[in-house]
Amino acid sequence: MFALRNTIRGSICTAKYIRDVQKAAVRYRSSTPMNTAIVFVPQQEAWVVERMGRFHKVLEPGLNFLIPILDNIRYVQSLKEIAIDIPQQSAVTTDNVTLSIDGVLYLRVENPYKASYGVEDPEYAITQLAQTTMRSELGKITLDHVFKERESLNISIVEAINNASYDTWGIKCLRYEIRDIKLPERVQEAMQMQVEAERKKRARVLESEGVRESEINIAEGMKRSKILASEAMQTERVNHALGEAIAIERVAVAKALALKTVSESLKGKGNDAAALSVAEQYVKAFSELAKTGNTLILPSDTGDVAKMVAQAMQVYKSVSSKPPLLPEREAAEYDSGPDEPVK
Repeated sequence: MFALRNTIRGSICTAKYIRDVQKAAVRYRSSTPMNTAIVFVPQQEAWVVERMGRFHKVLEPGLNFLIPILDNIRYVQSLKEIAIDIPQQSAVTTDNVTLSIDGVLYLRVENPYKASYGVEDPEYAITQLAQTTMRSELGKITLDHVFKERESLNISIVEAINNASYDTWGIKCLRYEIRDIKLPERVQEAMQMQVEAERKKRARVLESEGVRESEINIAEGMKRSKILASEAMQTERVNHALGEAIAIERVAVAKALALKTVSESLKGKGNDAAALSVAEQYVKAFSELAKTGNTLILPSDTGDVAKMVAQAMQVYKSVSSKPPLLPEREAAEYDSGPDEPVK
C-alpha cells in the first residue's frame, strides 16, 4: 500500500514536470507535426529530424521530404525574437544596499541543433543565467551607479549571457532591459531627503546668483551714471571756457578797434570831442564811487560840477600838450627810474 502510494505520487510529479516543461517550451516549439513523406516547414522555423533515434538534419522553411517510420521530427525551434520575463529577485550592491530588480530579456535561436540538444529547457536555463548574471553585475557597483549607469549595466548583462549561452546552447541574447528597481523604505526616505536637500541647495544658489547679478547691475548703473555725469560736467566746463575765451577775444578786438578809432580821431580835429569824453568819464567815476563804497576820498568841491568839468579838461590839456618821448629818451627815462629826472 505504501509502495503504491509512492508510485502514484511519483507519477503525478512526473506528469506535472512534463506539463511545466511543455508549457515553458511553448514559445520555442509548436506542436510536433506528423511524420509524413512530404512536409512543409513554415517560415522562421527549424525542424530537427532524427533518423532511427539519432540526429539526421535540420529542415529549412519550404518543401522537404522524409522517410516514414525511419525519420522522426523531434524538435521544432522558432527562429523569431522572443521576449522572456525575468522574475524579481534580490541583489546587494557594493555599498551593502539590498534591492529588488526584474527585467525583460530578448533572445533568438541561432543554432537549432545546439538549442535542441545542448540544454533541456532553454527558457529556464536562460532565465536562471540572466538572474545570476544580474546579481553578479549589481554586486560590482554602488546604488548610485545602478541608476546612473543603467544602460551600461544592461549591456554588461547581455555580454555575460552571450559568453555563456551562445557557443553552448546556440541562443543569442539581443538585449536586456531592467524594468523595475525596488528599494527598502528607509533607503527611499533617505534618497528623498537627499533630493530635497539638493533642491533646496540649488534654490539657494540660484537666489544668491540672482542677488549678485542684481547688485552687479546696480553697481554698473551707478558707475555708468557717474561717468556720464563727469563727462557732462567736463563738457560744460570746456564749453564755458571756450565761451569765456571767445568773449575775452571779442572784447579785446572791440577795445582795439575802439582805440584805433580814437587814435584816428585825435589825429584830426577831435580834441574837443576827446575833452568832452574825458569830462564825462570823470564825472561818472565820482558818481559811481558815491554809490558803491562806504569810505571815499573825494575832492573838496564835489558839489561844483562846472569846476569838476574844468579840472577834467585841464587834465586832458596837460596830457595832450606834453610832447611824445623819443625812443632814445624813453629808454633812458626807463633806465634812470621814475624818481630821477631825465637829462
